[in-house]
Amino acid sequence: MTLMENAKAGLITPEIEEVARKEQVDSEWLAEQVARGRVVIPCNRRHKGLEPCGIGEGLRVKVNANIGTSSDRAILSEELEKLRVAIEAGADTVMDLSTGGDIDKYRRTILENSRVPVGTVPIYQAVIEAVEKSGALVRLSVDNIFEVIERQARDGVDFMTVHCGLTRAALEMLRAQGRITDIVSRGGAFLTTWMLHHDRENPLYEYYDRLLELAKKYDITLSLGDGLRPGCIADATDRAQIHELLTLGHLTKVAWDRGVQVMIEGPGHVPLDQIEANVQIQKKVCKNAPFYVLGPLVTDIATGYDHVACAIGGALAASVGADFLCYVTPAEHLCLPSVQDVREGVVVTKIAAHAADIARGNKIAVERDRQMAMARKKLDWEAQMRLAIDPVKARSYRDKNPPSENDVCTMCGKYCAIKTVKSYFKVQ
Repeated sequence: MTLMENAKAGLITPEIEEVARKEQVDSEWLAEQVARGRVVIPCNRRHKGLEPCGIGEGLRVKVNANIGTSSDRAILSEELEKLRVAIEAGADTVMDLSTGGDIDKYRRTILENSRVPVGTVPIYQAVIEAVEKSGALVRLSVDNIFEVIERQARDGVDFMTVHCGLTRAALEMLRAQGRITDIVSRGGAFLTTWMLHHDRENPLYEYYDRLLELAKKYDITLSLGDGLRPGCIADATDRAQIHELLTLGHLTKVAWDRGVQVMIEGPGHVPLDQIEANVQIQKKVCKNAPFYVLGPLVTDIATGYDHVACAIGGALAASVGADFLCYVTPAEHLCLPSVQDVREGVVVTKIAAHAADIARGNKIAVERDRQMAMARKKLDWEAQMRLAIDPVKARSYRDKNPPSENDVCTMCGKYCAIKTVKSYFKVQ
């Protein structure tokens, strides 16, 4: 039985117990949320050493970090360092998006070294193997796609992005309305090319039952991808995007009926004034399935600072109901991120998630901020370092700028407001 089937049967599995403990929620309530599809716990039974993570309604907002090689740069040791740094910085999950080098070896090594859930986009590897074997993306067969999906599932991948809602009808709508950036999803672009060349339906939609069989066999959580997500502000919330979302709403119910966990991927570039509406539409159409947003980036011109644009959009999206934030690094739209880029991307997205948790009234988040406030009042610098989202950076600033008096900082020095008031109250 899958985790969802166990939850529907009223069984409290070890994974549910562990997530309930970490989230400080009742395990029976959590099992009900999993049974209803409002929370997912990605946990392939073949992923050894996995620490379960819950994503969805009533839990803390989670953060994903993308790592992986490209056709221009494929160094396994570098990706393992990115994995280490991402987890150290607080990433709740990682996705291996490798498209260069020995993809199977890289994925298996990442899985062996990751205690957090690992996701993939199987169509990437399927296409790359087709190109390497036959010289063309369009020579990819349906069986090739599903062979790669099962291979990755056997390795222990916990969740997979599959662009099942990108249908021929959606492409016709896209063609009719026109866009500035057309399709920016790599998986969406691969499938679109194949569909147009063969004049056939998307195999991940046409053979959705086959996909569900594999997902159920290995207890894979499906992340229903947004192949038609907007790639610029001008394309946000258009008919093609919403058409795909409506299809995903239908596919969500089909998966739930088969005992398969599902989350929905959301738009990329969205102006601030449209973010809340996007979240509300997704929650309504997809029956409150967890929402995994790729940003959203709130402007197209933050090149070099897209992690900041992402954090702004992510904080707003999560405050109104999104459950899972995919980080963006400073290198977005420019190059493969470095190890430092990965750290910065995770940290700023964790800040966004935490800010949203406070707005949502999450007791763990609220208490952490209260403890920080008390530590600042007491001028307890060790506690402040411990409670900071990025203790490494916080400590480095203080170490590089030591104050003349140990209980203050160099911003105010002996004129520290907290110290002054504290001294005054003592005198009184």
